[in-house]
Amino acid sequence: MVSYELRIKESVAKDLRRIPAKDIERILQRIESLHAQPRPVGCEKLSSLERYRLRQGEYRIVYEILDNEFIIIVVKVSHRRSAYKIP
Repeated sequence: MVSYELRIKESVAKDLRRIPAKDIERILQRIESLHAQPRPVGCEKLSSLERYRLRQGEYRIVYEILDNEFIIIVVKVSHRRSAYKIP
């Protein structure tokens, strides 16, 4: 099984600053688990873009998968009410 390289956009660090510390650890564990399984049970493909969504409590992790290069790019981490708004 191939392990994917994980890349996180700089804007995600800013997103994480707004999240309570008790939730950050679980979110980071969920992101780390994408190395081995980029499409885990419960992930959904977003219809409007070539992106996927993963739930972690009230927060959503939005990411892209580049299968031909074995890369996962975490695009956004946000509360569920604002996770799908495109800036």
